[in-house]
Amino acid sequence: MNLYDQPTEAQMAAVDAAITSRHSMRAFLHTPVPRATVEDILRVAARAPSGTNTQPWQVHVLTGAAKQRLSDRISAAYENSAELAQHEREYDYYPKEWTSPYLDRRRKVGWDLYGLLGIAKTDKAGMHRQHGRNYRFFDAPVGLIFSIDRVLQQGSWMDYGMFLQNIMVAARARGLHTCPQAAFTQFHRLIAEELAFKPAQMLVCGMALGHADPAAVENSLVTGRAAVSEFAHFIDA
Repeated sequence: MNLYDQPTEAQMAAVDAAITSRHSMRAFLHTPVPRATVEDILRVAARAPSGTNTQPWQVHVLTGAAKQRLSDRISAAYENSAELAQHEREYDYYPKEWTSPYLDRRRKVGWDLYGLLGIAKTDKAGMHRQHGRNYRFFDAPVGLIFSIDRVLQQGSWMDYGMFLQNIMVAARARGLHTCPQAAFTQFHRLIAEELAFKPAQMLVCGMALGHADPAAVENSLVTGRAAVSEFAHFIDA
């Protein structure tokens, strides 16, 4: 489409479908994703805007033995309570003190997921196992780890979010699914060591990429969204 052309209804519908059909998948098939497809997704995603075109993103694409090795190291640390206690997040992804409506939304998605999986509210072991699946990228064939240069500030993190969204939407346009994963931030030191980060690099998050397993009950979870009237403020006078 030309830069200044008006999109057709079909083009608008295709973009809307890619956005609205995106939701976090937590079970993937082992079907490989060709490297060329991943490169194509990243090429498209890199059109995300960034302040003064800084393009703050660095992507580490893990497949095969490399992905397995990282997953094994993190999973071993996660299952060792003594070692787990030594791993703290480098930055606060979530608020230190939860308030409504954010706490209510957080609780709902958690209990909805556990309900689908038959994990009771008192089943701490079941919750622990399910959370641990993050570190296997939910069995996706491609694991993405994102890092940023420490010299960059809050605005670049906002830019990064737009880049991550572009990846997820471009993946949907190719029949693939994703799951963005903040869970990896707890193991930033281990990841930095395994992936040979430079001292200036800082972990942002991870993401699973692949073909979603249609038979997995957890993939039927589609979270709700607030109505536009709840968050949009139209001011015309």
